[in-house]
Amino acid sequence: MLSEQIKRFGTWLSVEKAYSVNTVDSYLRDLDEFAASVGPQTACADIDSQQIRAHVYQLNSRNKSSSVARKLSALRTFFRFLARNKSISHDPMAGTANPKQSRYMPVFLTVDEVFSLLEEPGEGDLFVSRDQAVMELLYSTGMRVAELVDCDINDLDFDTGMVKVTGKGNRQRLVPMGRPAMESVRSYYPQRENIIRDRLRQGKKAEKNALFLNSRGTRLTARSVERLVKTYAIRAGITARVTPHALRHSFATHLLEMGADLRSVQELLGHVSLSTTQKYTHLNMDHLMDVYDRTHPQARKKK
Repeated sequence: MLSEQIKRFGTWLSVEKAYSVNTVDSYLRDLDEFAASVGPQTACADIDSQQIRAHVYQLNSRNKSSSVARKLSALRTFFRFLARNKSISHDPMAGTANPKQSRYMPVFLTVDEVFSLLEEPGEGDLFVSRDQAVMELLYSTGMRVAELVDCDINDLDFDTGMVKVTGKGNRQRLVPMGRPAMESVRSYYPQRENIIRDRLRQGKKAEKNALFLNSRGTRLTARSVERLVKTYAIRAGITARVTPHALRHSFATHLLEMGADLRSVQELLGHVSLSTTQKYTHLNMDHLMDVYDRTHPQARKKK
């Protein structure tokens, strides 16, 4: 029965593949949508390519191409799981192609814009030291926002200047923090201790292990980080839609502009595939032409 196999698949993703809760939930939402389309009581062995095509048609009618591609990826992984467990004798997804997607170029900031953003938190802001530390660490390490909010205080090593980052699939990597980020985090520590002390004085709990806390003493959420970054970007007069992801992309772009090789950037970003890094990073044409003019022997022939 389809609904039961989806539950087994979710357990396999969590236990065997060690995927994050958010990733597993995303897979299961896409599969539940498929189950609603073909019927949750349907036997997996009875699902055929015609039902897949009908579902794809429905998806295309109400989703953008990138969302359809993600949902089809979840289905492919699910049916491969069933095939390995001998639950089906054929893969109904065979021959189903992903929709053609337009190339997406993520937003990135100039170095000057990043500096303006990082300098924006001021004395009038309630969590000035925390907010500055959040943005400094995002830009200094290129972490995903989910990785940042999952950071514990013991993940930071000030002696080596490294932070342990737990990424997708619970894969861990070490990333340099940079001196400004370390100084910002140190400046935030007294405020963090005050939050914990106030919560305990009130007889309430505080997440002592979490690096970044909100006023209630609980771990700062990704949504809260998105809001604070957006607020400071508007105040800094940056017209682009600035998100934590834009800081991650800026981190990679600026490294490449300064001569870092793609493999090193791949390791720092935590990408499994180099092709992901190639799509994620972008160098503007002016910079590329400048590098070409300065380094290629035939760029400027003598007259």
